[in-house]
Amino acid sequence: MKTEDLKTLSDQELEQELKKLNSNKTLHAVLIGVFIGVAVYSAVKNGFGFFTFFPLFFVYILLDSKKKIKRINEEIHFRNSK
Repeated sequence: MKTEDLKTLSDQELEQELKKLNSNKTLHAVLIGVFIGVAVYSAVKNGFGFFTFFPLFFVYILLDSKKKIKRINEEIHFRNSK
């Protein structure tokens, strides 16, 4: 979700989006741990290769959700400070 999209959402829609992203925090933490574990195991067992770096791509995608939460919080704070 881009910053421009956040400006078009109502306050209630922003709160719903924030709740949805916050509810997935535990799942994302578990998945990040699993993906990093797979990458480390692959590096130790088979050396560096495709299956070492492929799970790290998914870690990057999951970490992007943190950026979305930050942008939504900034937008809510900006609207409340007006």
